[in-house]
Amino acid sequence: MINYVLRRLLYAAVILLLVSMAVYAIFQFLPFDPAALTCGKNCRPNLIAANRVRLGFDKPVWEQYWLFLSGIFVGRDYGVGSAAFSCPAPSLGYSFRQNACVTDLIKQALPVTLSLAIGALILWLIVGIGLGILAARFKDSPIDTGSTVFVLIGTSLPTFVTGLLLLIYLTLKNNIIPLNFDGYVSIFDHPSKFFIYFLLPWITLAFAFSAIYTRYTRSAVIEISGEDYIRTALAKGLKPKVVLRKHTLRAALAPLTTLAGLDFAGLLGGAILTETIFDLPGLGRMSLKAVNDFDLPVVLATTLLAAAIVVIMNLIVDLLYAVLDPRVRVG
Repeated sequence: MINYVLRRLLYAAVILLLVSMAVYAIFQFLPFDPAALTCGKNCRPNLIAANRVRLGFDKPVWEQYWLFLSGIFVGRDYGVGSAAFSCPAPSLGYSFRQNACVTDLIKQALPVTLSLAIGALILWLIVGIGLGILAARFKDSPIDTGSTVFVLIGTSLPTFVTGLLLLIYLTLKNNIIPLNFDGYVSIFDHPSKFFIYFLLPWITLAFAFSAIYTRYTRSAVIEISGEDYIRTALAKGLKPKVVLRKHTLRAALAPLTTLAGLDFAGLLGGAILTETIFDLPGLGRMSLKAVNDFDLPVVLATTLLAAAIVVIMNLIVDLLYAVLDPRVRVG
């Protein structure tokens, strides 16, 4: 098991390095002068030249990449003399558009996206897996029919439509769930405001994802319930609930682990539509604003962060697979 974990960690490190090189190279070939984008439309040539030196754009591409990569671990200094400034580790660049280190901007947005993703994940796993199990156990019953209707509606409605409908009917018209005009607050500072702030966004995301998980769970449980070892366990006298919990669900949930890991990684990369609808200051909205403003350091950093999250979640999924299915450890 230790060798398996070390091998997967090594693979993840190599992939992250390759991804960082590829993303950095792509941004170098964009048809923009990054120095000219640092001071708006009224940039003077001398100011562009000064910013090019301050941000290190006058150096060769390989040296710029090395400075960027080393800044993640040791921080990075910009400029010289009285105009010098620094971004402490982990440094992902400096945004002249917002006059801030990119890492500081990410630190402000990441807790919002993380809270959104974790809450939605918990909600859609509970609803999706629970309803999928009920639909499989009571196949062709009214519960199964109801789950099918739920799946059809959940997979048909786009996220932005669900969010707008919830916002209009639960908040604006009926005031069932009031809006929190105070903005984001930490769960540790004010739990009630935190839950009110995220309740509608959680429901919006969970509605779509739980429909998908209901369908997958139902199909997996029905398929595995017909396996020989499940019928043998029942024939030996084990109670159906015990067989379901110890055998059927363990086999059925293994594929869902991969699905949940990738979906969660995608949300951490930024749930752009949901954050825009509910005006959440998360990574998705920050990335969209950076693209509109041609804030290349922020776009580069958020792209790398999203790629790193996907790689890390894949690693976690691989390790969970090794726990759920010991055969994965071989090879």
